[in-house]
Formats: sequence, structure tokens, C-alpha cells
Amino acid sequence: MYISFWLPTVVLAAALAIKLPSIVKLWRDPLLRAVGGLLVFACAVFVFAAPGTIAWTNRVTGVPNISSPWVYSLLSTLCASWLLLIIAWRNGLTDRAGDTRRATRWVVTVYAGVIVALWVLFALADAPVERLRDLDTYYANTPFMREEIVLYLTGHTVASTVTARLVWNWIRTDGLDAWLRWGLRLLGAGFTTNLFFAVFKLTAVVARWTGHDLDWLSTNLAPSAACIAATLVAIGFIVPHAGQYLQERWLVRRRHRSLQPLSRLMRTVTGSREPFALRTTAELRLIRRETFIRDGLLQLSRHLDEDLRGRSYDAALALGFERDRARAVAAAVMILDAAARERSPEADRGDSGPGPAPSGESGPSKLSAPSASSTSSAPSAPSAPDTAFLLREIQGVSEALRRPDDIKAVRARAAAPAESVSVHE
Repeated sequence: MYISFWLPTVVLAAALAIKLPSIVKLWRDPLLRAVGGLLVFACAVFVFAAPGTIAWTNRVTGVPNISSPWVYSLLSTLCASWLLLIIAWRNGLTDRAGDTRRATRWVVTVYAGVIVALWVLFALADAPVERLRDLDTYYANTPFMREEIVLYLTGHTVASTVTARLVWNWIRTDGLDAWLRWGLRLLGAGFTTNLFFAVFKLTAVVARWTGHDLDWLSTNLAPSAACIAATLVAIGFIVPHAGQYLQERWLVRRRHRSLQPLSRLMRTVTGSREPFALRTTAELRLIRRETFIRDGLLQLSRHLDEDLRGRSYDAALALGFERDRARAVAAAVMILDAAARERSPEADRGDSGPGPAPSGESGPSKLSAPSASSTSSAPSAPSAPDTAFLLREIQGVSEALRRPDDIKAVRARAAAPAESVSVHE
């Protein structure tokens, strides 16, 4: 039984710990305040509703069963926080500030009245026998205690019904982030499961009124339903935050890994390794790798052969590559050629195929608009290497380096006579 109280407490506390930095930083945001209040009161409900805590509270105050109005008050406050959360959400979707203020005042007034009534009814009731787990059914026929029990269950049922309905309606809203939508689904399931708590409790109480004994619904199933509901709600708050965080970390790490082939090639160019520190963040490691690669490409810029890239691009298109992939493969061919020249400036370029003199002595048109001029016999005006493209598209180039067979095929076709390569004739 105790796991029904402490498991959701731990999960709710974890959700609160995750949300707390944002709540403190953006305290003026009514939505974040509502989320914080909900999680705080949800934790308080499960802490003070645990049988051990009930016994401690009764013993400290010296009043048998005084935990009942206290726990019922916390639960009513939690119900109000559910509704206030929905109001804050709706305020983010509409500009009706006046309606929002009226709805907020209405919820606060109604549930404040419920809490006052709970304490008045307890003061009027006669409940001398301490009950730690079955107070609702034990005092189901006791004057004023009966009304107190029905009142808190009614408030709980209304709040659960309204909140669940509005959350499920919001899930169908267009434009929601995938992680937020999953979080809302869990919240909707949690608030719907809360209804079972009230149904089990009310069924057991009504059974007492009619002379039957269904106490097990109240003492066994209702706490389990509350545990499941609170856990789902807590996870619903955690999923959007944790999901987006993990997705961002995964994308950063994936990009870092995808740049490894180009980083290795730049090591042969610069003769050094990228900076590394064991305790750096994934973002910083990515930045360092990107900077290292760009520095290496700038060092190669004097060897970049734009004519080779243009012919390689045409060759890649002729081989059936899509345009984006063809540009990346063509750039990879050019970088490999430039790296070979950097390592051995006087070496024969052999397998890179026939081509013009190194960039700077002649320079055909850039890849940004490959055309038949790259294969034309007419002379072209000199131009500088298009390093801007390389610095911007390092990921595509690095991924192209992972497929040496594609690069080999493109180089071989680019080395063929010009008329066999051109895709414009």
C-alpha cells in the first residue's frame, strides 16, 4: 500500500526538480506558476495522505482524524490548480484576458469555499475513532463527516472531468510539437484516471449507505488509481522537457560523429588534431570540430580546383545522383585532390584526371551554377575558389567521404573526355 503514496511522490518531485529552474527564472509566467503549484500540491497530497503521515499528524495535534480535513483541503487545492493550469494554457492560445481573470477568480472562490466548508463540517462532526486507511467508508453514515466526504469527492470529480476534457481537446490542436503532444496525452490519461479514484471512493461510500460493504474499492483500488494518475501526470510534465533536451543532445552528437571523416582528412592536411578535453560538453566538442575542419579547408583554399568540382558535379549527375548529393560528392573529390596537393605539392595528380592548372592560374565557373561552360572549349575568366560553399556544407561533404566507391566512380567519369561527361547536351 505504501508504494501507492511514495512512488508518485518521487516522480512528482522529479518533475518539480526539472521544472523548478524555469519556474524560478520565469516566475511572472502564469503558466509556469500554475505548473509549479500543481506539482507542489500533488507532492503534498501524497505525503500527507500516507497512513504513516496521517498517524503522525493526528498524534502531533492531539486531535483524532484531523488529517481528514487537512488532506481533503490539500486535495481540493490540487483540484483548483488543475483548473488554473488549464486556464493559463487557454490564455496562451487566446487574447481574452478579461475572461481569464474571471475564470481564475471563479475557481479560487469556489475551491476556497469548499476548503472552508470542509473544516466547518469536521468541527461539527463527531469522529473520535482514528482511521488511517478507511475513514471515508467508516464514517460514511456519520452526520457532517458524510457531507465532508461527499463534498471533497464532488470537487475532485468536477475538476478531473473538466481538466481531462480540455486537455484531450487541446491535443487535437494543430501545430503542437511532437514532444508536447505526447506530454499532453499522458496528462490527459492521468487526469482521466483521476476519475477512477473518485468513482471507487463514491461507490464504496454509497454501498455503505445502502448497507453493503465495498470498502476494498476505497482502501485498495482508489489509492492505486491515484498513484497511476499522479505518475502519468508527472511524466506528462517531464516528457516535453526531457524529450526535447535528449533530442537536441542526440542531434549534436550525431552531427559530431558525421563530421569525423572530414576531420580525419583535415588531420593529414594540418598535421595536428582537433582540441579535446574529457569534460567538455557535446556542444563545445562539436564547435571545436567544426572550427578545426574550417581552418583546414581555408589552408587548402589555394589548391582547390573549381574546374574539377564542376566536372565532378556533372559526372555525379550523369551517374544519377540527386543534386544535393552530387554537389557534396563533387566537393569531396575536389578536397581530396587539394589535400593530395597540400601533402605533396610537386607530385603528379595522376588519378584526379586531366584538368587545368592549380586554382589561381586559371579558374572556370563556380559550382553554384554548373553549366556547359565547364566543358566548353572557350576560355573562361579566372575566379577565386568557392570556399564559402565548402565552409557551409561541411556535413554533406563529410558524409560523402563515407562512401569511397561513389567518389571513385565520380572521379573516373570526371576524368573521361569532356563530351562524355556533360549532362547538358
